[in-house]
Amino acid sequence: MKFVSLLVPPRIVFPLLVTGVLAGCTVAPSSGEKQARDQVSQIGETLRPSAQKPVLPDLRTDSPVGEFVRFAVLNHPQVEAAYHDWRASVSAIAPTRALPDPQITFEADISDMLMTFMPGLMFDFMSRGKRSAMAAEMTATSIVAYRTYVAAVLRVASDARKAWIELAFIDESIRLRESSVGALEQSLEIANTDYTTGRGMGTLANQVRVTNDIAKVRTELATLADRRTAVRARFKSTLGLSPTDRDPAWPQVTLAPTALPSEDELWRRASAANPELGRMRAMVDMSIASIDVARKARTPDFTIGGMADLKADPLMLRPTATVTLPIWKEKIAANIAAAEARRDASVARVTAEQLNIAAELAQMLYMVREADRMIAYIDNTALPNFERAIETIGAGYQSGMTSPGMIPETQLMALTMRIERAGALRERENAVTELMLLTADITPAGAPMLAATTFHP
Repeated sequence: MKFVSLLVPPRIVFPLLVTGVLAGCTVAPSSGEKQARDQVSQIGETLRPSAQKPVLPDLRTDSPVGEFVRFAVLNHPQVEAAYHDWRASVSAIAPTRALPDPQITFEADISDMLMTFMPGLMFDFMSRGKRSAMAAEMTATSIVAYRTYVAAVLRVASDARKAWIELAFIDESIRLRESSVGALEQSLEIANTDYTTGRGMGTLANQVRVTNDIAKVRTELATLADRRTAVRARFKSTLGLSPTDRDPAWPQVTLAPTALPSEDELWRRASAANPELGRMRAMVDMSIASIDVARKARTPDFTIGGMADLKADPLMLRPTATVTLPIWKEKIAANIAAAEARRDASVARVTAEQLNIAAELAQMLYMVREADRMIAYIDNTALPNFERAIETIGAGYQSGMTSPGMIPETQLMALTMRIERAGALRERENAVTELMLLTADITPAGAPMLAATTFHP
């Protein structure tokens, strides 16, 4: 059999040799790579179908906050940029497991005339294990990019919800202060009547005080109107709309407390789904994969090829081959040590982030409870007391024992308390938004995230 193979013409032997070597050196896609491709394709069909923007929700003034958040996630360029970064990292997996590009070579001997003319083809080869390790490292890198994408989605959703809360708070503040103006004008009318009829003493001072209070509230209303303009611009930006785009339907809602699960459940969700923690865990996997790549540096690479002298008769074939010699053990050991150090640093960052999450969770829960206590005090104690006071003053006025001017003044104090309640509710809902961000629980159902918060290679 050996003698038979030697009789095969070189022009047949070389192509057969190259074909056999290439067939034996291919690396099939790993399950992680296939899953990453499926994942990026699945989300792309929702986020940018046919490379176009998707159909956006039809926003109305009474649309729930989830619809505004979904609009922002689908429309915001920050989400699109993070998605394309992730898609690029997934596309970069295949080249890492592919063989280097072949090289066409040329050699000629020329004296007085062309003596030899030898074109050829060269192939560089890495071992299957080395290319598999590099593909695994790039797959882990794509998981980091995916987690970055998830974080971008959640941050956009958080910003949109906070802007929605701020807009609802501003509208409520304006409504309450407009009511304050009505109460103050009623108080001023009573003070003017008392002053004109000569009833009581110091009614001129009451006129001046109430007039100043009215001017102050009107100034606050003008400031709130300017603030609403700025908040609407911010809200429009969080929806991914530019200043030249048509204004969305501005939400007209009343803030209400959002129910929360138990502290233990929040911690469980944060530990399992926190976007930053997930990204750091993915970086641990990436650093572990980089260790395997560094260790594969001990494996030599080689080059094979051949040239054929087209002027020779019979045809002459010149095979060539090179092999790298990874003899610098110190360099290899240093690369491995550096990769291991990066792994240890990534593990430490995961632990540090868990500590940060625990502290942030405790802080946000404290803010929620503080706001809940203030709201409960206003609803259950302060406002009922003001209502009873107003009833008492009204009864006293009918019997001639109290001045009617005390009624609008008490109403004004009650309105001021309602303004404080609105502020406490805004702080509470902002803290709830941060808790949702910590637990990756802020996107509405069907948002293009996220069929994969549990995605692992």
